[in-house]
Amino acid sequence: MVLLEFSITPLDKGASVSEYVARCVAIINASGLDYRLHAMGTIVEGDLATVLGVMQRCIEAVAVDSDRVTCAAKLDYRRGHQGRLDAKVASVEQKLGRTLKKA
Repeated sequence: MVLLEFSITPLDKGASVSEYVARCVAIINASGLDYRLHAMGTIVEGDLATVLGVMQRCIEAVAVDSDRVTCAAKLDYRRGHQGRLDAKVASVEQKLGRTLKKA
């Protein structure tokens, strides 16, 4: 399974890009993948081909009306593990002995 964190930005649409974030979140949600939106991007969990395909669809959706789009991405591949969106945070919370703020 893979965790993929990514952030897509249209460079020609001004300072506020929430319209484009919402467009991407709709694509991610429709994919059925588990995901978490946070202030600086989105993390999705699934098999490699699926998460990369979702990211590609998001880039293409933003590029429909933007001449230049950037994407920053970070990928964590770990064989045989799933549910890490919650498990990684739970592990840190257990070590701290307290609940963390949620993204």
